[in-house]
Amino acid sequence: MARLNVDGNKSIYFEDMGAGDKALILIHGWGMSGRAWDGVLIPLLDAGLRVITIDHRGCGRSDHDFADLSIDAIASDVVSLVDSLGLKTVYLNGWSLGGAVATRAAHSLGARCAALILTAGASPIYTQKPDLPLGGNAEDVAGIVQAMNADRVTFLAGLAHAVTAKPVSDALLTWMGDTFIGSAARASSTLGELAHLDQRDIMAELDIPILSYICGQDGFVAPEISRWVAENHPRAEGVDFPESGHAPFIEEREAYLESLIRFVESK
Repeated sequence: MARLNVDGNKSIYFEDMGAGDKALILIHGWGMSGRAWDGVLIPLLDAGLRVITIDHRGCGRSDHDFADLSIDAIASDVVSLVDSLGLKTVYLNGWSLGGAVATRAAHSLGARCAALILTAGASPIYTQKPDLPLGGNAEDVAGIVQAMNADRVTFLAGLAHAVTAKPVSDALLTWMGDTFIGSAARASSTLGELAHLDQRDIMAELDIPILSYICGQDGFVAPEISRWVAENHPRAEGVDFPESGHAPFIEEREAYLESLIRFVESK
């Protein structure tokens, strides 16, 4: 475990496991932490990959009192971590809102980012645009943020039950709820950014392979958005999990690992 100073005297928490000058960086979803990846971590290491997890600003063991909790700021932390570790080649895997973070970081890293993985990623859009009517409405996101801020504990405890479409243990549901609640209250502003997010221009500029996981029962990121990436980026491919909710690395663990390892090892 380690910490990296960013943004003055603040710091973020990360874990760097394995060896080599190439690394798979796992970027969790909104309100979660790097612990979200624990269920797939050991198989990834056993496959010989160097794996790095990072806690967003305001989440997990990273400092919670950053002035800037934006998606761009979190992405800049990923870039700073790559710089600090002297990594020449990285594969960025972003889950949910972490997908938007990963897309932005991949664009900033340029040639150092060899591939982008979007695990039910909220990228390049999250809500409907006049020329791309996929996803929900900006007003829906604003309503979610308002409801969360009005009764945070109750809202987030309930949110945990919506992450997966398949049944999971009570222990896992409790852990997810506690992790959501343990994030910074002000992190609701990060979620609110999704209302107007549009990364289509920067995604189009990424001349790298992209793997997009399409989860058919996802109640957070519309499956059509993930499919749009697979069908519209010239170097993208999609993996379909028709029965999965928002967390395929939990709900489709073995198939998820097989496809992820195959993709990274081929790049």
